[in-house]
Amino acid sequence: MAQRISLRDYQRELAERLRLADSARSASKLGVQVGEQNWLIDLAEAGEVMPVPPLTAVPLTQPWFRGVANVRGNLYSVVDFAEFLGTGVSGTGEQARLVLLGERFRNAAALLVDRSLGLRNPKELRAREAAPGRKSWLRGEYEDETGARWSELDVGELVRAAEFLSVGL
Repeated sequence: MAQRISLRDYQRELAERLRLADSARSASKLGVQVGEQNWLIDLAEAGEVMPVPPLTAVPLTQPWFRGVANVRGNLYSVVDFAEFLGTGVSGTGEQARLVLLGERFRNAAALLVDRSLGLRNPKELRAREAAPGRKSWLRGEYEDETGARWSELDVGELVRAAEFLSVGL
């Protein structure tokens, strides 16, 4: 027979489980590879990671603006993040992914990356000294236990940056 529990105890227990789940989720960062660089994106700022759907080119735009993608009936602007950074062109192979930016930014944009590297725990990373003249959308730089470098993207700053918004030629 099931144990009886009061509604108040149930709500308290549920609130605690939700708080723990939210803190665990916010502690993780999404790792992506962009060219030879490793990037971190806060899960609260990323919407979804998906295989690259067909892209429709848009004329008279920057080379890093790959076009638009139809994702479940919604159009997303697709930015080749490697080309935007000036480090080459992202592949469109089997491992390439679109990282849809969080809906809270209300911009329907996606970043084309070479591949997803899964979740990373920021506690396992050591902060590195910031490079002089870094962009406002670079939240921080880190190094993991293997010596690999990681850069953390501030999506909110990126979607407000003039260079990101200036897609026209």
